[in-house]
Amino acid sequence: MYSIVIYISQLLVILVSPFHKKARTLLNGQRDTFRILKQKVDKQARYVWFHAASLGEFEQGRPLMERMRRLHPEYKILLTFFSPSGYEVRKNYEGADIVCYLPFDTPSNVFRFFHHVRPEMAFFIKYEFWANYMWACQHYHIPLYSVSSIFRPNKVFFRWYGRTYARVLRYVTYFFVQDEQSRELLASRGITENVAIVGDTRFDRVIDIARQAKELPLVEQFCKGTPFVFVAGSSWSPDEDIIIPYFNSHPGMKLILAPHVIDEPHLQQIEQKLHRPALRYTEATENAIAQADCLIINCYGLLSSIYRYGHVAYVGGGFGVGIHNVPEAAVYGIPVLFGPNNKGFREAQDLLRLGGCFEITGQTLFNAIVDRMMNESSLREERGALCREYIVSNAGASDTIFRLISGNPRES
Repeated sequence: MYSIVIYISQLLVILVSPFHKKARTLLNGQRDTFRILKQKVDKQARYVWFHAASLGEFEQGRPLMERMRRLHPEYKILLTFFSPSGYEVRKNYEGADIVCYLPFDTPSNVFRFFHHVRPEMAFFIKYEFWANYMWACQHYHIPLYSVSSIFRPNKVFFRWYGRTYARVLRYVTYFFVQDEQSRELLASRGITENVAIVGDTRFDRVIDIARQAKELPLVEQFCKGTPFVFVAGSSWSPDEDIIIPYFNSHPGMKLILAPHVIDEPHLQQIEQKLHRPALRYTEATENAIAQADCLIINCYGLLSSIYRYGHVAYVGGGFGVGIHNVPEAAVYGIPVLFGPNNKGFREAQDLLRLGGCFEITGQTLFNAIVDRMMNESSLREERGALCREYIVSNAGASDTIFRLISGNPRES
């Protein structure tokens, strides 16, 4: 039944691909996977396989890849993505020897994949459970680690109709979960011996990012001398509909806006809403940036470094599919705002309770909170310090994982 669902999913993507750019990119990328493996796999080398669904999971897996590279240089790293939003951004990631798409989880694709490469161990990041690939890992005696995994009662494994699919959990050699609830849910399915609560590797990653943050002279020049810089990251239209009106009516602040979607129609939509001078980052010069009040980041890869220039951050997505990466902003010791769809994000819930973050439900509440942040620098610093302390106190998952699989990495 599972494989039938996968075949149907693949067929649906094929059918919509002529009309849907992301689906077309996915199919083209998957078709190229076996050529990449045939061309690049060194049959004499020893490989470790990391799989991330998309960019967020990649960032969670990155500290592990970098530690693997440093601690076990005898291994080469194979990195796979399922989503174009991950692969297209990180296809040239220098920390991996091979980067490619993971083809749909059909038996034939799985057979071809393991024909080309037989990794010595595999790390699946957060919530990736492809039954056929996982079965093959067990069949070929490849240790499979689920890292930064987090489980909730509404997931299919813990519903009455998901008991059969829950068998895939048995293919995992060891679970490195984020919290106690995840451990308890796994125990409800009889998985108790091979589980450790280690936290989220993403905290390690954002600390690494902060230490290695890029110097961005144009952004620094844009912010210089401004008493209040508001950084809005991964914003969607509903977020911008709240942020931009406030910005338009408050000349004492500057805005750095990094939208989640940076295609031309969305950029033009943003510019039409702005009533103050704005500039796209890719068009910025020293002279032009001096005249701008809003800097629109119309490229990828800079946001994690840009947060350091802000006094307050906003993380988008909370009025839609869910908030994006809160720790990426919080690590810099600044207060973070986000929308109401944040219940499934442990770090957001923790920081709301601690007081470092604020939930925004609409324009009135947004205005009130940002007014206070602008006018009370001591409050801003106090709440920002709570964010930084929380990130630092929750770091260390990556090192714990490597301690638990130390010695011979094939053994847990």
